[in-house]
Amino acid sequence: MGVIAWIIIGLLAGWLAAKITGSPRGLLRNLAVGLLGAVLGGFLFTRLGVQVVPDFWGELITAVIGAVVLLVVWEAIRRA
Repeated sequence: MGVIAWIIIGLLAGWLAAKITGSPRGLLRNLAVGLLGAVLGGFLFTRLGVQVVPDFWGELITAVIGAVVLLVVWEAIRRA
């Protein structure tokens, strides 16, 4: 996938994760959360042995799940 596709997936994943967790922020934070979530989701799916179809929707689902996990862990750390 190209860089533009990663940015689009990152933005969408960050925005969706912010809506799911109820912590909406700005455009750049959503992009960062989405991109980090994609890396985290890919790592978690590899460790768990989950295989996702390597297309736009598979990558988006992986990134959203990773971003939601990232936001939940981040909020737990902030509240502790």
